[in-house]
Amino acid sequence: MTRLKRMLSRISKKNLLLIAGVFVVGSLIGVGLFTFIYAKGISYLGNDPASCANCHVMEDHYDAWLAGSHTNVATCNDCHAPHDNIVSKYNVKADNGFWHGLKFTTGWYPENIEIRDSNRAVTNEACLYCHSEFTSDMRRTAGRDQVNCTRCRSDVGHGTG
Repeated sequence: MTRLKRMLSRISKKNLLLIAGVFVVGSLIGVGLFTFIYAKGISYLGNDPASCANCHVMEDHYDAWLAGSHTNVATCNDCHAPHDNIVSKYNVKADNGFWHGLKFTTGWYPENIEIRDSNRAVTNEACLYCHSEFTSDMRRTAGRDQVNCTRCRSDVGHGTG
């Protein structure tokens, strides 16, 4: 025991803080990597709709998409990620990934999952983007008169619509 005490007494407080910092940062990186791999995080960087069903709470939504009207023409990202640029797309995916991960890990989500307003706006823009030949007049609306595709067609993509 005295040998350990002598060794510890030779280490300065600065070095002890450095060692503790390296341990904490290394632990966070290790736990983060384990979680990312365990949760199949790399699959979310792609475009495969099956990755959305990695979490059991999304299985019903995935099954509804498989049976829905868009299954052969659109993936999850086509409707739930911005089309304007890659930075916006991955910013939305990162934001959703954080909140999905937090809520699914902690169990703090409602049984009937509802889309957030920010994601509803992205989805509405996706409708207008993909169906631009039919929706060009809708883009001219604004404010209270703004046409929102997802208000009347909320089941499209995940149901019979």
